[in-house]
Amino acid sequence: MMTRRILTDPLLWCLLLLLALVFGMPHMTRLFAALFPALDRPVYRQDSFASLAFAHLWLVLVSSMLAVVIGVGAGIWVTRPAGRAFHPLLETVAAVGQTFPPVAVPVMGFSAEPAVIARVLYGLLPIVQATIAGIETVPASLHDIATGAGMSRGQILRRLELPLAAPVIISGIRTSVIINIGTAAIASTVGVKSLGSPIIIGLSGFNTAYVLQGALLVALLAIISDMLFERWLRALDVSYGR
Repeated sequence: MMTRRILTDPLLWCLLLLLALVFGMPHMTRLFAALFPALDRPVYRQDSFASLAFAHLWLVLVSSMLAVVIGVGAGIWVTRPAGRAFHPLLETVAAVGQTFPPVAVPVMGFSAEPAVIARVLYGLLPIVQATIAGIETVPASLHDIATGAGMSRGQILRRLELPLAAPVIISGIRTSVIINIGTAAIASTVGVKSLGSPIIIGLSGFNTAYVLQGALLVALLAIISDMLFERWLRALDVSYGR
């Protein structure tokens, strides 16, 4: 029963397909030559797909972690009495960050730092909104009970608000990470290696095969990440007895 469940797990097959494409793409010349007979070089070979996938994941991981720290921290702050007046300003700043146009990234410079900054700006809004929404949906009656039990504000935050708000906050992080995986491909416009490299080179050189190869891997990464977040949320529901 367990073996059958593992073998029919879509996450497993998506992971296997991703690995097969990452390490097997250089050996698919005949396939892409048949699909795109007009192309002299139907498979991207400037960099290995393994190195591009690693660089893409590193960029997403670093920028997502920064976005989570900043977004959750800022969201918590504006739900406290001292920061409540800055609530509208925070959401406005986060919204402006997400509307930052991708084509403007090269203006910030050609290196990894501008790419990370741009990804953080893109990822803030869903995290900030989810953190605020999650904490504000905690019933006031529970706050009163916790206060009556002698809990401090810090204890209420750690033991009551954050555990109850966790599913909503994680949903916001989930949206942010999926956006990040897609927009990380644009980092290649500032010279950063990522799975966007074959896409950018393919677009500039009218090589549809390169675009398809990069897009397939980016899409699989997004699908796998979404499945992992779905299981995380499901595990939270089970732990909370929902």
